[in-house]
Amino acid sequence: MENSNQESKAEILVVDDASMIRSHLKRILERQYTVYTAESGEECLSFVESKIPAMILLDMHMKGIDGLETLHQLKAKVETNLIPVIFLTADEHAETEVKCLHDGAMDFISKDHLVPEIVLQRVKNSIDLTNLQKNMREEVNRQTLNVKLLTKEIAEALSKTVDAKDHYTRGHSARVAKYAKEIARRMGKSPKEQEEIYYVGLLHDIGKIAVAGSIIRKNASLTEDEFREVQNHPEKGYEILKTITVLPGIADGARYHHEHFDGSGYPDRLKGYKIPEVARIIAVADVYDAMTSKRSYSEIRPQAEVHAEIERCKGSYFDPAIADIMLDMIDEDKDYSMKEELDE
Repeated sequence: MENSNQESKAEILVVDDASMIRSHLKRILERQYTVYTAESGEECLSFVESKIPAMILLDMHMKGIDGLETLHQLKAKVETNLIPVIFLTADEHAETEVKCLHDGAMDFISKDHLVPEIVLQRVKNSIDLTNLQKNMREEVNRQTLNVKLLTKEIAEALSKTVDAKDHYTRGHSARVAKYAKEIARRMGKSPKEQEEIYYVGLLHDIGKIAVAGSIIRKNASLTEDEFREVQNHPEKGYEILKTITVLPGIADGARYHHEHFDGSGYPDRLKGYKIPEVARIIAVADVYDAMTSKRSYSEIRPQAEVHAEIERCKGSYFDPAIADIMLDMIDEDKDYSMKEELDE
């Protein structure tokens, strides 16, 4: 390979099996760019293993790997699939151009009309367009991260608003979210799915905003009317969250986390696998935290008692497979510190 070594200029790779074409293009392009040349598709693919050029000018017809196959191999790798490629061709067939553009080429330059100003302008346009696309992708990524951060902060703020109605349940939503995320991880869910389930956990009790604080904080038995008001919180939560589409399952988690696997729960008395999976996960995490946290109406239960209760409710209240995952988590928690560890 040859190169004209000019620092701080965009690097162009010219690939052609005709030395005269390579030399001519090199003379044209090195006015504005650092130019490397290669005489085959194989040499091109070897070159990009160590250096990623800003542009490749690629001959269509070469011995060995032709231009189209070279393009396919460039597009098949994450490291090279964004390199802009302009084909060098003497073909005048429209179908050839359509095929190459469809497969990822940015432009064509005819070997029969290598006018310096036209070559330089086409290369410049393609590099500028590629840089613009790169900048747009980076900006979209930045904005996406900002939206994710904002979503997390809003969800955490809303969950704290609910928990603040009763100092005994402070931190409940965050703990349920963390337990649910760990259950999801052990179920083999993707990181994205785990994050979504975390948000569902944070907001599963959002409907309690509509329940009077005096009822939530009451340390005596609830009246029938008070209990009915508490039972309305899943539906109220669903109404609050149902228009949110960016977090799959968030409204279902709120509505169905008090459904029981045997159909005895509320509000819709769903049974078995008709209960959305995300709600079946939240249900186990929710009850675990209720039993392992001090409430106005109950003390923290011993770990063995918590284990026994979840075991007892397998298949009635809880999806058995999800309950087993929580039981494994409890068994691994030898010093009963899972709550503190997840709070860190």
